[in-house]
Amino acid sequence: MSEKRCLGPDAYGGCKGGEYGPYVHHTASMPEFTLRSILIGVLVGIVFGAANAYLGLQVGITVSASIPAAVIAVSLTRAFRRKPSVLENNMVQTVGSAGESLAGGIIFTIPALIVLGFMPQISRIFILSIVGGLLGVLFMIPLRKYLMVREHGKLPFPEGTACAEVLVAGDTGGEQIRRVMTGVGLGAVYTFLMQGLALWPYRVSWSFRRASGATIGADLKAALLGVGFVIGPRIAGVMLAGGALGWLVLIPMIKLFGEGMQTPIFPAEVTIASMGPSDIWDNYIRYIGAGAVAFGGIVTLIRAIPTMASSFGEAFREMLGKRKATGAGGAAGAAADAGCTGSGGDDGGAAAGASGGEYRKRTTIDIPLQYVAGGAIVLGLITWLSPGVPVNALGALLIVIFSFFFVTVASRIVGLVGSSSMPASGMTIATLLGTSVIFLAMGWTGPAGMIAAITVGAVVCIAICISSDTSQDLKTGFLIGATPWRQQLGEVIGVLSSAIFIGWVVLFLHETYGIGSEELPAPQAVLMSMVVKGVLTMSLPWTLVLIGALIAACVELLGVPSLPFAVGLYLPVRLSTPIMVGGLVRLFSERVKDERLRQERRENGVLMSSGLIAGGAIVGLLVAWFDNIGLTERISIGSTWAGGYSSLVGIVLFGLLTWSLVRSATRRRTGR
Repeated sequence: MSEKRCLGPDAYGGCKGGEYGPYVHHTASMPEFTLRSILIGVLVGIVFGAANAYLGLQVGITVSASIPAAVIAVSLTRAFRRKPSVLENNMVQTVGSAGESLAGGIIFTIPALIVLGFMPQISRIFILSIVGGLLGVLFMIPLRKYLMVREHGKLPFPEGTACAEVLVAGDTGGEQIRRVMTGVGLGAVYTFLMQGLALWPYRVSWSFRRASGATIGADLKAALLGVGFVIGPRIAGVMLAGGALGWLVLIPMIKLFGEGMQTPIFPAEVTIASMGPSDIWDNYIRYIGAGAVAFGGIVTLIRAIPTMASSFGEAFREMLGKRKATGAGGAAGAAADAGCTGSGGDDGGAAAGASGGEYRKRTTIDIPLQYVAGGAIVLGLITWLSPGVPVNALGALLIVIFSFFFVTVASRIVGLVGSSSMPASGMTIATLLGTSVIFLAMGWTGPAGMIAAITVGAVVCIAICISSDTSQDLKTGFLIGATPWRQQLGEVIGVLSSAIFIGWVVLFLHETYGIGSEELPAPQAVLMSMVVKGVLTMSLPWTLVLIGALIAACVELLGVPSLPFAVGLYLPVRLSTPIMVGGLVRLFSERVKDERLRQERRENGVLMSSGLIAGGAIVGLLVAWFDNIGLTERISIGSTWAGGYSSLVGIVLFGLLTWSLVRSATRRRTGR
């Protein structure tokens, strides 16, 4: 039987999870876990993972690749002679989106080792990625029936539901892929001409004569424009406000009051009079920004405590088996089948089948819990005994405990507010603080203690990010009618395939530009290193860190979210200005009264922006490789052809790229 059901309103509520009839009936037999879907998913995961690693180290923000991965899945698989099934496309999206999430967990923490002066080997990054990624997948598995099924209609899972819509649209026809691929093409060509051939400058800036040290500028990059549209005008504006405070207020103020001092002021080793704006940022502003980011992350975590407590309690009771018996096998299964659509029945039927010994629905079978428990124990032992992971038995135990707790918490939070609003940084900071305090009490304050603390935080952060992605993917699978254990295996493959490539990207970018530099600020990683070093050595400029925290507190009192403001304060303002342009494009494109049209324009713009991000970031990595091997100088043409107007040419071309985003977002879809 291959009967299908449209998502319809019941995908968002109206039916209980056990009564919901998925798009593909549980008795349907069609390709799902195929070699084609796995290979394409691995390719998508590597591409978006590398792009997100590059983007995150630059601006401290990663973007979800779930929806673009779903669109690309629909497009790429159509190139084959046999039309792929919707379940194959869902598998591509499942495997592919894991790379993006893994990149977030890695770049937020692993570079902290580099900042502290400990260069990690690629093998160590690979092991940490595998351990954290697999813990995130395994600890998510027991929560699926509770979060995706029993809480259906209560937890919206925004990205997971959106991916389901994309996959259904692709199964029945759709033009979304054109926007993604157009964005990829434009972003790639624009970036190569600008940075590869250097036909125009990618960075413009202006200084103010009467305010020494005040600087405003912009990195004219396609990826940053796309990021601005994705995060929206409010968050982009808050980030720009933070950048303006740092580069138009604090830096000129430090320059003004320090100009006449003849001795360096800690932590700098040279006088302020000899510093330029970038030097002041490196020696003072980044500590203020790090304090603000820490405060913003902790505030976000505190706000989530009620949800965290209730989520953990509910999930823990669920995993302990405190559920009502479903009764006799066949009868309960039949009752569950007689739901809203007369065909649904997910977990009720499965439980009945299991107890009655008659059947188990394809859509209810997870990886068995004994494998979950055994896998967690094995990963803990690997963490403890592996020579490539510098933690002892206590560190390994802390990794498993913190991962279990925060995976449980994060999985429900993303169900409520989505992956983009999940406080991964705050949870990681809490992990690092707890671990560092324990290590401090035991006297492990040397370099080995710092490395071990960062390692614990890295694995937990990766587990949090992967569990968030797994949650959204499993919700998509529930709505579509996928086989859970196959999706979970697909997540494992996505983690394994992306781990080594993303680690290589991090080390390669550090070798080319230097992590912690103005080119690659890596705000979260620098913050993590400061937390560990600050607790274990008490040698940081705590006054600057406290000033940043108090600035963030004032921002919170004004009713403004402090975390994006803090990220903007930490970053060079030239990164916030193009993001603001993208936010303004979204504001303009959504200024319509028709809610359906507004939603359509938002989706159009997000798809185009995702393409710009992927195309721009991947070619940015290619150009970095050219720089690394000395090829850029040979292929570079230069901007001398524009004379003194090269900066103006760059601004005009960035404006044309912005106009193309406006056109893509506002153009009506065919057939509407």
